[in-house]
Amino acid sequence: MAKFGDHPPLPQPIEALLMEQVHTVFLKADCPPRVKQGSIGDLRLIEVESEQNWDTLRMEALQEELGDLVDENRHRSDCFLEIDRNGCKVIQLGDLRIACAWPPFADAREITIVRPVAKLSLDEYELDERLIARLADHHRGVFICGRPGSGKTTLAQAIAEYLDTDIGAMVKTMEAPRDLQLADRITQYAPLEGDLEKTAEIIFLVRPDFVIFDEVRRARDFEIFADVRLAGVGLLGVTHANSALEAIQRLIGKVELGLVSQVLDTIIHVEAGQIQQVLELRMTVKPPTGMQEELARPVIEVVEFPSGKITHEMFAFGSEIAVVPVEGRTAAAVSPLKSLARDQLIHIIQQWVGVQCQVQFKGETSATIYAPQNMISTLIGKGGENVRQLQEELGGMHLNIESFEDMPEGLRAPKKNNWEDESDRRSKDSRSWENQSRGSKPRKGKKNRR
Repeated sequence: MAKFGDHPPLPQPIEALLMEQVHTVFLKADCPPRVKQGSIGDLRLIEVESEQNWDTLRMEALQEELGDLVDENRHRSDCFLEIDRNGCKVIQLGDLRIACAWPPFADAREITIVRPVAKLSLDEYELDERLIARLADHHRGVFICGRPGSGKTTLAQAIAEYLDTDIGAMVKTMEAPRDLQLADRITQYAPLEGDLEKTAEIIFLVRPDFVIFDEVRRARDFEIFADVRLAGVGLLGVTHANSALEAIQRLIGKVELGLVSQVLDTIIHVEAGQIQQVLELRMTVKPPTGMQEELARPVIEVVEFPSGKITHEMFAFGSEIAVVPVEGRTAAAVSPLKSLARDQLIHIIQQWVGVQCQVQFKGETSATIYAPQNMISTLIGKGGENVRQLQEELGGMHLNIESFEDMPEGLRAPKKNNWEDESDRRSKDSRSWENQSRGSKPRKGKKNRR
């Protein structure tokens, strides 16, 4: 496949813009060209002075010339038409990915050329030996995450070639588009008939040890990632996220909680070409921090690697999946578990009886619910049935129910008064009308005077 820095000769106006350390070239009809230049993590957008005429006719001619280059270089495995749709084409020419757009898809003719600014080996990252040993065990589920241009793909390429060359693993890729710069013997697969799920079916038949899944973005991509990983194939996914924790949260909801740690066990966050954080997921059965001992349940621990420090816990909390920090809060602050429990309580009560309430915690495992006086019996339920159900959903937290009149200073009743009983409101309105009518009735023998 493509070699770093190798591509067929381009039209001279475009070739002149591919200066040293230029990562991306932006061309648009009737606009001066711009480039992103610099190293990973330090890319700057620069407007380039040019005497070239970049009008619509010239841009159309350049797009046609780029398309012709694909036909002229059919003998090269790294030159092909990746995507061809109404208003857009994506071309791979050596190490260059070229996206061409035109009306009606775009408001004007446009060409965007992207090339890698570096190709590194895993040794150049100077990784901890324990992390290298973890990556060498290629029967894992790994995410590399970061913002666009942070160096995610460069690291993925380095890991792929390390597994291929040093470990002797059979490596394949799933890409759309295929622009990873890899050794010739690493086969790169595109979406089969436009569907990566069909690509995954073929992946199983060719029996790789490890698969690189570039650009895991859509919900369906995360589901395909899980299917391939649960089939026993080692898998590395590249995804956009601002932090390692956000990358984990993108997987939640697409995979059952009990399977998350089997699908994904290592998350690497990259920023400015450097690894900023590595997290590990571990499944255990225990009571979440702040819950009673007898309420043990499956908990996924988010652990910093290699220190082993637990940063967050993930567990089922009612009908939701809670991601709760374990440390890092002040003594005066409300714990995340309590805050989550309070929100869950208020939401459930509003669903049950259509009233708003207030909640105050008395300790780690007890709380008082303040509600309208006329709704207390409804909340308690027959024989305390409703309260018991609430306590079970909240992990065994002991609950008391009192009226708004008993609420201590510092707490306020909800501003909305939709908690009032409808019959009480009508009764008050009726009495108010009666009092108003009685007070405005004129006395006998006297006339109203203005």
